[in-house]
Amino acid sequence: MTHAHSHTPHHGAQHDPHQQDDADQAEILDLDAEVLAEHIAAITAWLPLKTGPRQIVDLGCGTGAGTFALLDRFPEAHVIAVDASPGHLQRLRKKACAQDADDRVRTVQADLDAADWPDLGRPDLVWASASMHHMADPDRALRNVHGMLAPGGLFAVVELAGFPRFLPDGAPEDRPGLEDRCHAATDHFHAEHVPYRGADWGPMLTAAGFTLDGERTITVNIDDAHGEAIGHYALATLRRIRGAAAETLPAEDLAALDRLLDTDSPHSILHRDDLSVRTERTVWAALRT
Repeated sequence: MTHAHSHTPHHGAQHDPHQQDDADQAEILDLDAEVLAEHIAAITAWLPLKTGPRQIVDLGCGTGAGTFALLDRFPEAHVIAVDASPGHLQRLRKKACAQDADDRVRTVQADLDAADWPDLGRPDLVWASASMHHMADPDRALRNVHGMLAPGGLFAVVELAGFPRFLPDGAPEDRPGLEDRCHAATDHFHAEHVPYRGADWGPMLTAAGFTLDGERTITVNIDDAHGEAIGHYALATLRRIRGAAAETLPAEDLAALDRLLDTDSPHSILHRDDLSVRTERTVWAALRT
């Protein structure tokens, strides 16, 4: 889930693909938080809460986009930030210290696919942004959240409608429609490997014992107000997309995509001034009654 940074490997991590993948994902999460900050704030403002929560759990917190939005929205709250990645949690802790919020954040490293979760207390609010669709057994995860929440507590599930789109219609000029074809290829990949991506969480929440209290879809369409950050966000995202789409894209499309990803090329996506961020975010708010 989750913010521009260079795309170079961490020292000592060049030969560990898992560590590099972790660093690449952290970069996207940081850029996501930076570019979509207003939209995340709009979701936290919309949450149907009668009183401000004191104890919040951020499940699959990544590098902290949701954690810090929730701390801003609820100044009396403390957040337990949970993620499987020690690298993500380390970044989050550094940000908390930089914002003098380290006394309001506790990080917990945990595998949320495990049958038994660590003791995360009795939160009033559980937030899961772009993390539920990664669960191997989301029904069990939903039941775990239901059992953990305080009576009357709220569970907010936030999901992005796939990868954002960045290029205008007709771009790139040498291969129009490339972005659409890349997305089609990644949709096929994710249907096989991440089956709950794009799921309707409403019925699943109800089946786990929750009462659905609201659902909202927010359209994201951000132009060049974040110019440099959008370029880096597009670069990092398209690199991610290439990894999922490479096996099924035609050679001409792959070559055109590589030209966009080559930061030394005049065709690099970093040199375009016509980028925007277009996607949708949906949030489901569910009560433990």
